[in-house]
Amino acid sequence: MIGLNHKLETLEKTDAPILTAIVGAGQMGRGLVAQIQSMQGLRPAILVDIVLQRAKDTYQSVGLKEGKDYARAETVEDGNRILAAGKFVVTTNDELATKCASIQCCVDATGVPEVGAKVAVDAIQNKKHIVMLNVETDVCIGHILCKMACDADVVYTGSAGDEPGAVMELYDFAKALGFEVKVIGKGKNNAIDYNCTPDTVAAEAAERGMSAKMLCSFKDGTKTMVEMTAMANATGFVPDVMGAHGAKSSVKDLPTVLSLKNEGMGGVLNKYGVVEYIDGVAPGVFLIFSTDQPDVLHELTYLKMGDGPNFCLFRPYHLCSLETPISIYRACIDQEPTIIPRAGLVAETGTIAKIDLKAGDTLDGIGGYTIRGTFISAEEARAKRALPLGLVDQNTRMIKDVKRGELIRYDDVALDESTLMLRLRREQDAMFEAQ
Repeated sequence: MIGLNHKLETLEKTDAPILTAIVGAGQMGRGLVAQIQSMQGLRPAILVDIVLQRAKDTYQSVGLKEGKDYARAETVEDGNRILAAGKFVVTTNDELATKCASIQCCVDATGVPEVGAKVAVDAIQNKKHIVMLNVETDVCIGHILCKMACDADVVYTGSAGDEPGAVMELYDFAKALGFEVKVIGKGKNNAIDYNCTPDTVAAEAAERGMSAKMLCSFKDGTKTMVEMTAMANATGFVPDVMGAHGAKSSVKDLPTVLSLKNEGMGGVLNKYGVVEYIDGVAPGVFLIFSTDQPDVLHELTYLKMGDGPNFCLFRPYHLCSLETPISIYRACIDQEPTIIPRAGLVAETGTIAKIDLKAGDTLDGIGGYTIRGTFISAEEARAKRALPLGLVDQNTRMIKDVKRGELIRYDDVALDESTLMLRLRREQDAMFEAQ
């Protein structure tokens, strides 16, 4: 963002930093705390984790000292007192993130749908802006959360740095310039293994210093499917086929690989206006566009963007939680989201059986042993009564047999009726039915 550094400097000079609460001290939360701590105009004022020591270790890793710079609090009153004294707070109680008076923005960095739902609702009800580093929650109930935030006059948003947010940067740029956007998408940096489990990736996860469940959700494709769903609901672009094509390509060849089959350029697509992922261009995001203006076409060719008729915009990086501060600033100061489901419900992340499932079996969740996600149009999902992935938890029980690789339907399971996710999803469904 042009000039953002100057705006943050002004917040620092006027002693008006944005106090932020972060829920989740895993890989994303740790990176976010470290990034904010190195910036002007922002403060990682509250850090929440179910393992208190993990929150303490995160603060200590950026040079903060317990007692001097931060202290533990488990009540809102204690949290307010510690913050008023100019110190940061570590806690296991997520309500401090949403109820402490001086906090302006909350970030959910847990990746757990039910936790994300609670944090988002609590933040909105307490007039805090909410940044979701939790696309898993957003693709299931983001529409109702966005409406709730609008009604409360606060900002609900996905995060800059996540691939959906990075794609929106390209999409908004191209649309503003009047280009015809044909395809949006992301690269994938590991081959899909639909059968992987936390056990099969445990050694690699340990070597890379990450959660085995997180790595499993990358390798079995679930994370990619979730991210494409968010891109679709933000733009109105849809899957060309369920799960997307996942073709191989270099950046140079993207304009031809992502052309129509009947155009004779070797493309894989049946239609334009779609979201795709590509094996071979990770870790970037991309956009395919064209123009009907001869002078614009000439200039694009002159600028070595290719020969047309399709051209590619490629962003060769996305910095995950390290870019989240941009969304925090935009929400708190500009009152603008980075990415929200503006286009309505056009796609879902459906649930696929990773193994043969029998009636009576219980499921686990994202990055687990029993299920994975797939990218499916909302129209097809409704017709097939596809079960949204975000509704699955460890209390979800199979009531019918489903074979490995098959789509799990609402009729195949008994859902956990106690969850906030399910209640909000039903409210969201009713909202769309009423339209």
